[in-house]
Amino acid sequence: MKLNAIIFIVIASIIVVSSSVFFVNERERAILLRLGQIERADYEAGLHFKIPFVNNVKRFDGRILTLDATSARYLTGEKKNVSVDSFILWRIADVSTYYRSMGGDEARAQARITQIIKDGLRGEFGKRTIQQVVSGDRVELVSEVMIEGNKAAADFGIEIVNVRIKRIDLPNEVSSSVYTRMEAERERVAKELRSQGAEEAEKIRSDADRQRTIILADAQRESEILRGEGDAKSTEIYAKAYEQNTDFYSLYRRLTAYKNIFNGDDMLVIEPKGEFFDRFDNIKQ
Repeated sequence: MKLNAIIFIVIASIIVVSSSVFFVNERERAILLRLGQIERADYEAGLHFKIPFVNNVKRFDGRILTLDATSARYLTGEKKNVSVDSFILWRIADVSTYYRSMGGDEARAQARITQIIKDGLRGEFGKRTIQQVVSGDRVELVSEVMIEGNKAAADFGIEIVNVRIKRIDLPNEVSSSVYTRMEAERERVAKELRSQGAEEAEKIRSDADRQRTIILADAQRESEILRGEGDAKSTEIYAKAYEQNTDFYSLYRRLTAYKNIFNGDDMLVIEPKGEFFDRFDNIKQ
């Protein structure tokens, strides 16, 4: 009987002690409730104590959490729709306020954060044109959204750490008109480049034709000079040879002329008179 009592006391003591101790790690935020009311919320990582059966502990993720927001459409300053994909980094800043406002429900908190950021993005996109939205400074846009978003989120014990825009797409109807304008612009540039290329090609052909004409003229002039010099040299050689033996040279030239005229079956009916036939007369003599 005494042993059973001792065992009971030991077990009860273990239960009481285990119910009086709780541990908070560095990744958690914890609050101590007493009959449903917050008694303490400033716990650091480590071992802590509570009153069994009176106090209970609520734990929440104290890390930076990621919220992948659904794609949403916003109107730009020129009343054009853009589709935006974004994600949000947030964390619990004040666990007591977070518990009171959201009841510790993370899904509820995410829904509220999403709405806050969407409202901020809607306002910032409404101040900008499509060109500014697509090619402008997104850091400035996000900074403005975070400033206003944190003002609203502070009432719920939440801090928005960062907002990142993953992509900005144009709706199909806007994309089609943009692509049409881009295509027309590219076609205009292509035509301009082709025109410039044709003009440059014509200049090159004209210059090539001019250079060809100059080269041919120079070559013709050079050939005429060389031909003239050759003829002069030939005439000089003939003259020197003729001076050495005029009778032989005259005979050689005459025989060459006879050979060219009396060349085979040709028949000439002429009177053999004149200087051309004087050698025939000399032979008869």
